[in-house]
Amino acid sequence: MLPQPRSFSHIGLSVPDLDAAVKFYSEVLGLYVIMPPTEVVEDDSAVGVMCTDVLGAGWESLRIAHLSTADRIGIEIFEFTGNRTPENNLDYKSTGLFHFCIQDPDVEGLVERIVANGGKQRMPIREYFPGEKPYRMVYVEDPFGIVFEIYSHGYELTYSAGAYQA
Repeated sequence: MLPQPRSFSHIGLSVPDLDAAVKFYSEVLGLYVIMPPTEVVEDDSAVGVMCTDVLGAGWESLRIAHLSTADRIGIEIFEFTGNRTPENNLDYKSTGLFHFCIQDPDVEGLVERIVANGGKQRMPIREYFPGEKPYRMVYVEDPFGIVFEIYSHGYELTYSAGAYQA
């Protein structure tokens, strides 16, 4: 028997400025702020112990905020002491998270807001089925260099059977 598909709960992002990230993700992308920026310290509290389990001893403190998309997917944003931006923010040949995707029918408008608020458009907006279906996509970056994608339509609709057939 095959395992049943699971639902997606959340994704965690690391940024150098949590307050600016919460502002960007809530005001530009429209995400709900579930828990505003909060400090967590390395101690023997339940959360402190969980962080030590994941990060190892010596992390001292971090800041965290929780946001949510309209369809209840969480965006957990961390600010770690000593945060550093990688030299190559789209190292697609390295194992690990490559990108995440946000859906908005107004791809063009969202890209304009992202760029106006310190983000970057990485490519032109492209159509999956030019002249046939209005499915569009584009890769962008937030102001901290985190790469993500924008789709005009849902994932299942975009990739359903026959999606790439002429």
